[in-house]
Amino acid sequence: MKALFSLLSPSGANARLTVLIFHRVVREPDPLFPDEVDAARFDELLGWIKSWFNVLPLDTAIRQLQDGSLPARAAALSFDDGYADNHDVALPLLRKHGLPCSFFVATGFLDGGRMWNDTLIEAVRLSSLPTLDLRGLVDGRGDDLGQHMLGDDGGRRAALGRLIERVKYLPPEPRVVCVDAIAARAEVQPPNDLMMSSGQVRALRAAGMQIGAHTVSHPILAKLSVQQAGDEIGRSRDVLQALLGEEVGMFAYPNGKPGTDYLPEVHPALVRELGFDSAVSTRWAAARGSDDVFQIPRFTPWDRDRLKFGARLLRNFFQGATGVASARAAY
Repeated sequence: MKALFSLLSPSGANARLTVLIFHRVVREPDPLFPDEVDAARFDELLGWIKSWFNVLPLDTAIRQLQDGSLPARAAALSFDDGYADNHDVALPLLRKHGLPCSFFVATGFLDGGRMWNDTLIEAVRLSSLPTLDLRGLVDGRGDDLGQHMLGDDGGRRAALGRLIERVKYLPPEPRVVCVDAIAARAEVQPPNDLMMSSGQVRALRAAGMQIGAHTVSHPILAKLSVQQAGDEIGRSRDVLQALLGEEVGMFAYPNGKPGTDYLPEVHPALVRELGFDSAVSTRWAAARGSDDVFQIPRFTPWDRDRLKFGARLLRNFFQGATGVASARAAY
């Protein structure tokens, strides 16, 4: 496997950069999201990655990709959103393996905030009702959200699969109103400790990890005006710079699918104008030196078998310009 990665990812001018994306590392397997990375699996993945790749800090890797000095089998690791388990579970494992990582933080959820998807997920997870009656609530098309059986984990997974996709592309404020109403119908008060505190972000940086911006409220940038998008992007960077006392030069597009979640003809130029050094998407591919530094692709296989995981990473070197990064990925 290592020899194949060396062949497809040489050093120098023809180098390729593999950037892996994660969101959460839960302590134990999650019955509602069985493909979510748990601590034991993340530990195993880091072992595979370390044995196959030269893992670099993301900003260093992007600079070296640009100037043609990237080593063979180059890779970088990243997390999006800012979940507390990034600090509590992932960080100790990254330190165990001696690997650097970049964490892209949506600043509006620090210190007790909650992302809309987690309000929905926890409402479905924690509800004691056999049926979740959402009649009278509507999705982005104006269609009624209906009724959903919650009898077992399978039913809850099915309900979440339907509801997340129907609520995801609502405008930000109506989306929050909608998921809050769903939680009320579920008779649940969702937890408020899922995201990192400001102190945990500082602790990540003190441990040698990198921090990048990821907007304030994690909106679909393609749905916003250019002015609104610029405000979301710039304010998240400003909050993090004030928190850390240093420049924050990297940005990750929320959700990150080109043409759907952000507009390649608009937002990369906006990020550049705001003074960032680079930005990452969730397009499947291994980056080339000719790629736009404000649209660096990322990808993580979902396979549990070592050889299948490696084989899918190998295939990622042949990916084109479509795809989005993981099964649960970003919301």
